Amino acid sequence: MKKRFTEEQIIAVLKEQEASGQTGELCRRHGISPATFYKWKAKFGGMEVSDARRLRTLEAENARLKKLLAETMLDNAMLKDVNAKKW
Repeated sequence: MKKRFTEEQIIAVLKEQEASGQTGELCRRHGISPATFYKWKAKFGGMEVSDARRLRTLEAENARLKKLLAETMLDNAMLKDVNAKKW
């Protein structure tokens, strides 16, 4: 799925809403639903652009580490199965 908005754009939309206070008009102008706006607000509310970039890098690193852990656990289970067989 292609992302339409970058983190920087999302934070700009949230700051625009804080300044104006009109959520409905803002959602229509940017072509998003109010549910999307509130989801963004829950995730990015109160963040600066640098915080969002750091969050993105941390999420990428977390995904990489989870993948490494899963591969290691799979290798460990495979070695246990091979070792448990009677020759």
